[in-house]
Amino acid sequence: MSTEPLASLDRSTLRERALDSVRSAIVSGQYRPGDHLSEVELAGSLGVSRGTVREALRHLQQEGLVSAGHRGMLRVSSLTSVEVRELFAVRAALEGMAVRAIIASPRRQDAVRGLRAALEHLADESEDFPARIDADLAFHLQLCRLSGNSMLVESWRHLEGRMRVAILNGAAWQAPMMARDRHAPIVDAIEEADVPAAVRIVDEHMAAAAERFSASPDPA
Repeated sequence: MSTEPLASLDRSTLRERALDSVRSAIVSGQYRPGDHLSEVELAGSLGVSRGTVREALRHLQQEGLVSAGHRGMLRVSSLTSVEVRELFAVRAALEGMAVRAIIASPRRQDAVRGLRAALEHLADESEDFPARIDADLAFHLQLCRLSGNSMLVESWRHLEGRMRVAILNGAAWQAPMMARDRHAPIVDAIEEADVPAAVRIVDEHMAAAAERFSASPDPA
C-alpha cells in the first residue's frame, strides 16, 4: 500500500500547526504591527522546514495579517489611519445590511436570542486582551451570519485579518470599545424592529471605533 497520502497529510498538518502558531503569536500581540517575520527564526522556533513556514506566511498574507515590505521582507501588517477609517466604513455598510436583513426576517426573535448569547461571551475587563478581541469579532460575525446572506459573511470574513491588525495597531487601553454595553444597544434596536435606530447605532459604533483605532501614529 502506498504511503504517499499519509506523507501528504503529515505535511498538511505541519503547515496548519505552523499557521495556527504564527497567527496566534500575531493576534496575541507577541508580534506587533511592523515586526519582521524571519522564515529562518520561525522555522527554528517551530521545528519545521522553511518551506512549511513560507506556506503558512503566504496564507497569512491572504488573511491580511502579514504583508511584504522593503525588499519583499514579510512583516506583521500595519494600517494607516486612513486605511483604518476606510475599514470601519466598510464594516458599517456590511453590518448595516445585516441588521436590516435580520429585522426583516421572520426569525428575528431567534436572532435576538442568539445575539444576546453572544453578548454574554464579550469578555469582562479582567479578561486578557486577545480574548476580548476574539469575543468582540465573534459577536459581529454572528450578526452577519444571522443576516442569512452568505456573500455578506464572506465579505466580512475577508476583512477579518485587517480588523485584527487595526485593533493591534492600537493598544490594550482601547479595550472599552469591545465592552458588552457598547454592543447591547444594537441588539435592543433589532429586538424592537427599529431599522433606523439599528443602522444608526451600528454606524455610530463603527465611527467611534474608527476614531479610536486610527488614533495611533501611522506606521513608518
